[in-house]
Amino acid sequence: MTYDVSAIRAQFPALAAGIAHFDGPGGTQTPQPVIDAISDALAHPLSNRGSTVLGERNAEAIVVEARQAMADLLGAQPSGIVFGRSATQLAYDFSRALAKTWSPGDEIVVTRLDHDANVRPWVQAAERVGATVRWAEFDPDTGELTPAHVRAVLSERTRLVAVTAASNLIGTRPTIADIAADVHRAGALLYVDGVHYTAHTLVDVEQLDADFFACSPYKFLGPHHGVVAVRPEVLETLRPDKLLPSTDVVPERFELGTLPYELLAGTRAAVDFLAGLVPEATGSRRDRLAVAYAAMAEHEHGLCSRVEKGLSTYGEVTMHSRASDRTPTLLITFANHETTDAYRFLAARDIHAPAGSFYAIEASRWLGLGDSGGLRIGLASYSTDDDVDRLLAGMAEFLRGCPGADSHGCRADPA
Repeated sequence: MTYDVSAIRAQFPALAAGIAHFDGPGGTQTPQPVIDAISDALAHPLSNRGSTVLGERNAEAIVVEARQAMADLLGAQPSGIVFGRSATQLAYDFSRALAKTWSPGDEIVVTRLDHDANVRPWVQAAERVGATVRWAEFDPDTGELTPAHVRAVLSERTRLVAVTAASNLIGTRPTIADIAADVHRAGALLYVDGVHYTAHTLVDVEQLDADFFACSPYKFLGPHHGVVAVRPEVLETLRPDKLLPSTDVVPERFELGTLPYELLAGTRAAVDFLAGLVPEATGSRRDRLAVAYAAMAEHEHGLCSRVEKGLSTYGEVTMHSRASDRTPTLLITFANHETTDAYRFLAARDIHAPAGSFYAIEASRWLGLGDSGGLRIGLASYSTDDDVDRLLAGMAEFLRGCPGADSHGCRADPA
């Protein structure tokens, strides 16, 4: 089975701009089949969902196909796939619905490793009903969040645990299945932020034993919206606020207003694109996704190892991505340079590796980086050795300094 990155890249119009993208954790570029699917949906009749006129049937088919595609991608049931504007919006929606079942003295667990979208909605919902928030900490030296860290804050009063499947800041992948076993023994529900995880790892929500699993298609080559896969039997127990005439069936009960049909068409196309990354793969879409993800992981981690090896030669570079199991995402800081200076220096050379805490504010603070975070280098399915060469050359130039350097590092055209 071959992973032909050149053939893959040829399907991304945005890559023709010549930028070396290391910004995938914030959102990937979009392949032409996804663009075409969005355009095609808008170019044909669309109406509210139904079965009478063509526009109704087109809308219905788009939604059904998108649910099945996401179910195939996540190893979930189509009847548990909920669409929304973003993973953040969906976390707020579910936090409000779940908080209706909480009482003063109940406990909600969040972690220091998570993106704030899987922290603040739960903290705020708990505060509104008088529930107690307990924090699971991670080891800042290793970047590891272990089941023991979560187990330490569980009790018979725990109602929900919110945890990331992969840190968008440092890449750490906790062992979610082990955490889930402890959470369920405590009688609580598990809400997993899989936004960063889904871009690099084939998801199996049944194996992870997650009650809720959130992701964002724009992190895996699709359009901008959010998805949560939920156990259908759990959805049946929740009563969200909704309009009186809107349907009460699951999962539509949780989808407020008209769905963005064109984006759902793009999401189905993104899943199909991922399933086709290795053209020789055969079988069901899920089978082909498994082959594709394995090949993609090998490709991305090979490139990530090159970046790590190259950066390790510089004594002033500190690597904060240290967990034994992690995505191809590196967070670095410098002893004698600001990460924002490195970001601007590289950007002037069409190398995009952004700096910040990327909404993982608790993790950044826990690592001792304050609110500033670091420089994040993320590999994606379309990254190449040439991209890595450019990054390492640019980093060497930045750290070496050059004539005409200003307060933001070396200028692209030094005097």
